[in-house]
Amino acid sequence: MVRRQSAPRLEFEAAAIYEYPEHLRPFLSEAPALPGVYIFHSESDTLPLYIGKSVNIRSRVLSHLRTPDEATMLRQARRISWICTAGEMGALLLEARLIKEQQPLFNKRLRRNRQLCSLQLSEQKIEVVSARSVDFSHEPNLFGLFANRRAALQSLQNLADEQKLCYGLLGLEPVSRGRACFRFALKRCAGACCGQETPQAHFLRLQASLERLRVVCWPWKGAITLKESRPQMTQFHIINNWLWLGAVPSLDEAATLVRTPAGFDQDGYKILCKPLMSGQYEIIELHTDCRQS
Repeated sequence: MVRRQSAPRLEFEAAAIYEYPEHLRPFLSEAPALPGVYIFHSESDTLPLYIGKSVNIRSRVLSHLRTPDEATMLRQARRISWICTAGEMGALLLEARLIKEQQPLFNKRLRRNRQLCSLQLSEQKIEVVSARSVDFSHEPNLFGLFANRRAALQSLQNLADEQKLCYGLLGLEPVSRGRACFRFALKRCAGACCGQETPQAHFLRLQASLERLRVVCWPWKGAITLKESRPQMTQFHIINNWLWLGAVPSLDEAATLVRTPAGFDQDGYKILCKPLMSGQYEIIELHTDCRQS
């Protein structure tokens, strides 16, 4: 059996450029093979068509020929611009911010969710809490981030179905003390409602099943900087309470960005939590006066 060789990269790029609308081809030759964010612009400078990110801007821009929607977007585009970053983290953070600020036509819309909810576990009971009344960056024992109260309750119900937890003890339906619930008769409840399982055992099972959804509290006293580098570029990302405040080329400029953000940034949390907690980046805590040696 003869193994087919993949086409050389240059041949792929030449073919992709040829298929691109002619008026966009000059931008392709200038697109850098570097991490960052790229923007397809329409005739209006105030409303971009699409904002994307990649560790290789040139390669990603060339790949935008895969679907009819992308072909439609390319026909409407008049120019392509880009902003280089020091790495993938900077590209992710900048893309999320620009999409929320500029609301491009072909992107999934990202907006601040004013109904954001979570499940809070305390004193052997669980309840839905809102980000409007609780600071999700610092409140302990929160589990899951949900678009609204209904989504939070649906998630809790799904969890109860998976683990045979009692709807009554979870507050999902009324229950009479000492009487088995309807789901117990169907063998869908382990019986915490009627003495077949202790409330303590029920609570511990609930707690264990929720753990994978735990919202991590901001573990630093204030703002931090995350260092990201590549040849010829270094960025210090300033972050506080899971919110990306921006990036500066040196620590001396950190003070221009440090502030205490209002509210909880769900997109920032989803992008930043795992990388920050994994230890894969160099992190420096910023003092209130931001004077670093």
